[in-house]
Amino acid sequence: MKLLIIGSGGREHALVWKLAQSPHVTGLWCAPGNAGIAQERLAKNGALVEGVNISAEDLPGLLTFAQEKKADLTIVGPDNPLALGIVDLFQANGLKIWGVNQKAAQFESSKVFSQQFMEKYGIPTARAGAFVDFPSASRFTASLGGRCAVKADGLALGKGVLICRDMAQADAAIEEILVKKAFGAAGGKIVIQELLEGMEISLHALCDGKTARLFPTSQDHKRALDGDQGLNTGGMGTYSPTPFLTGAQLADTGQKILDPFMRGCAAEGIDYRGILYPGVMLTKSGPKVLEFNARFGDPETQVYLTRLENDLVELLDASVSGTLAKMELKWSPLASVCVVMASGGYPGNYPKGKVIAGLEAANALPHTKVFHAGTAKSGDEIVTSGGRVLGVTALGKDLKSAQAAAYAAVEKIHFDGAHLRRDIAAKAMR
Repeated sequence: MKLLIIGSGGREHALVWKLAQSPHVTGLWCAPGNAGIAQERLAKNGALVEGVNISAEDLPGLLTFAQEKKADLTIVGPDNPLALGIVDLFQANGLKIWGVNQKAAQFESSKVFSQQFMEKYGIPTARAGAFVDFPSASRFTASLGGRCAVKADGLALGKGVLICRDMAQADAAIEEILVKKAFGAAGGKIVIQELLEGMEISLHALCDGKTARLFPTSQDHKRALDGDQGLNTGGMGTYSPTPFLTGAQLADTGQKILDPFMRGCAAEGIDYRGILYPGVMLTKSGPKVLEFNARFGDPETQVYLTRLENDLVELLDASVSGTLAKMELKWSPLASVCVVMASGGYPGNYPKGKVIAGLEAANALPHTKVFHAGTAKSGDEIVTSGGRVLGVTALGKDLKSAQAAAYAAVEKIHFDGAHLRRDIAAKAMR
């Protein structure tokens, strides 16, 4: 099979790395890819993965490329092309593509749609309201005592959520998103949720329209600084599994979320084929969904795919063709920890073009893989080109040894202004 992967981040590098191991794969392109992706080779024939200079949002360009190269399967990484309808476009042109269609992508592209769906189909979630004007939004936050999460309705690169603990913060957040349009058109509508207390985890499930196969737990670290301080980011690191749910509790949680979700999709005529990624808060009154994402998490993909023992090509093919019921997911008993090395200044403004040293030394360590996110080639050197630069990922017999291995690899790598959290997986050790 010849595959086309769409995207350029750490998630896409992890997908490429895992897919390249499959004996089914004879050719692999990534649009636009990054410097690390371009170093991967196929297990089948040793061929290098080819980067293609087409943006993930250039749907006509991607379609033309897939048609010309006769790609057997296209795999979509990021949320934007899904929301723009790339799956519908490819299918209309007779091409096989993995990812959710435009209707299903609404679970991520509209928090209002998602919240109303959860309430309609009895999926456990926070008390919430949707608003388009300041006065009614402010009145609702007052009913919550100002303790709330104010969320832009649309896609905002994982940053469109402001956490508030009093009325002054809540009114400022409403003003920021709804009035000042800090997140642009994404903030035309907002969802305000009561602030849920508890431990937050990431769940993932692979779906084929009828069947959902639940992954183990993972936990992302959204805040920029240690101890969950600083601004919200796209994710500063992650680990899997978490110790916060037993196997039985995970199965029960999955059932309470996935059963009504799949029933609701059937009732609404939504053919959900792809990944469903709920962010879940484990509250005293049980697990509650904070929001849905309609694609693999980043950096969750890095820890999931280092633990996954199945052939990923076969799983994604079953998700597209509706045969997931025949598949069992197999996971390594090892733990995985991913530490994100970011550019200084991220998630605000940051410089680019800083030379990265020590990548080979880090990758040479046992059970370690450095996934590239914001990197580019400059002459013979690899340089920074984004906010999140690398996802340094390591396996270990338990979380403590995986954590130690990931940070040992981090110590081998250097670029000017590198910024990272030193407490990835610390919550699991308490």
